Amino acid sequence: MKAFFFYNYLNLQIQTTWRQGILIAVFIIVQVLGSNLAHAQKNDSAKFRTLSLSQCIEYALHHQPAYKRAQLGESITKTTNDINLSGLLPQVNASGNLVHYFKQSSLSSTNSTGSSTTTSGSGGHSNSFVPQLSATQNIFNPALSYASKSAPLYMKQSQQVTDSTRIGLVANTSKTFYALLLTLEQIDVLKEDTARLGKNVRDTYRQYKGGIVDETDYEEATITLNNSLAQLKQARENVVPQYAALKQVIGFAPDSQFNVKFDTVEMMRQISIDTTQQLQYEKRVEMQVLSTQKQLQHLQTNYYRMAYLPTVSAFFNYNYGFGSNSLSTLFNTGYPSSLLGLSLNIPIFTGFSRVNNVKRSKLEEDVLNQDEFALRSQINTEYTSALANYKSNLYNLAQLRNNVNLAKRVYFVVTLQYKEGIVAYLNVITAESNLITSEINYINALFQVLSSKIDLERSMGTISY
Repeated sequence: MKAFFFYNYLNLQIQTTWRQGILIAVFIIVQVLGSNLAHAQKNDSAKFRTLSLSQCIEYALHHQPAYKRAQLGESITKTTNDINLSGLLPQVNASGNLVHYFKQSSLSSTNSTGSSTTTSGSGGHSNSFVPQLSATQNIFNPALSYASKSAPLYMKQSQQVTDSTRIGLVANTSKTFYALLLTLEQIDVLKEDTARLGKNVRDTYRQYKGGIVDETDYEEATITLNNSLAQLKQARENVVPQYAALKQVIGFAPDSQFNVKFDTVEMMRQISIDTTQQLQYEKRVEMQVLSTQKQLQHLQTNYYRMAYLPTVSAFFNYNYGFGSNSLSTLFNTGYPSSLLGLSLNIPIFTGFSRVNNVKRSKLEEDVLNQDEFALRSQINTEYTSALANYKSNLYNLAQLRNNVNLAKRVYFVVTLQYKEGIVAYLNVITAESNLITSEINYINALFQVLSSKIDLERSMGTISY
């Protein structure tokens, strides 16, 4: 008996040590793979020096963690479906019982001659070993029927979640890219403005020294230049966090650097969209997800109805028994046996749980119908707001483009008049202020149109990549 307990203790220690070793090995492998993946992503980021909008979106679709998680969700759903459908395949198990009888009960029986015969249990053997091979095959099972019908819908729902994540990723990447471009364009405008103002300061200073203009003209020119330099400094500082925001959106390595590239002419060609097309709710991925949820809920209701039906399965058992009074001769003689049968399980009364499950599932279907009505109203509001913003921003862009042209002409004329002594320097400051304001407003309007176009396409469900 001590040897038996020592054997169990030793076996337990070996299993514990083996499990710890496996856990340590798995931990090391995960750490190495994680380090390699991070190093690979960093090296991948280092390959890019300049990125356009399309390249940013493409990079995000391969590296953004949220999108990769959505793709992993599809794999998890597929594996979960395989687990739920595994019951459709035969279930095969092997088992065995090794028994030693210290004392067996005696059974008395009477033979045909009327004499009494005494036998012991288990065929009279003190030792027995009965291995068994059993196989079960489900023929009809409501749960498996529901699993087989719902598996494609769960996979479809998972793919729709990935589509929704991709749409959001494309929209966020585009708007973050445009915000960065807006600041970069503002920097270019402010650089030109600063260069002009610097020339004005130098010219005014020479005129002041020559006694042509008053000292206040030179001071006003200096004030205007300092204001422009302050705006330029602020815009340059804003570029750093905007690059960081774009890196975060696309999944770019934070310690790697890249520059954005863009074509303003091409962007101007992309601002147009057909505003006469009708809103189609079915194109919105949110409606598609809700439709799939309704189908799944309807299947759930039918499953609870099917719970009234019996479950039927077939089974097969094969036994090969061994018995002997001595352990050394236990396996000398075997006694095989096998059987095949059908199993039927009929639910009769379950405390009204099936009735209440059906009732609850129908109520949940009604909830989804209400959600659909609310979602349609929300989509319509988003669409009308996005369409109004796009139209107003597009009109504003056209007007501000004209303002830029007029402001440049006015500034040119006023500068000539000032040099000829016709107007005061205040007119130059006013013209310069109008020019820089009109240029900044035009750039803001351009990127507002591009962003509002993204919102309009998203509200219509037409964003694709």
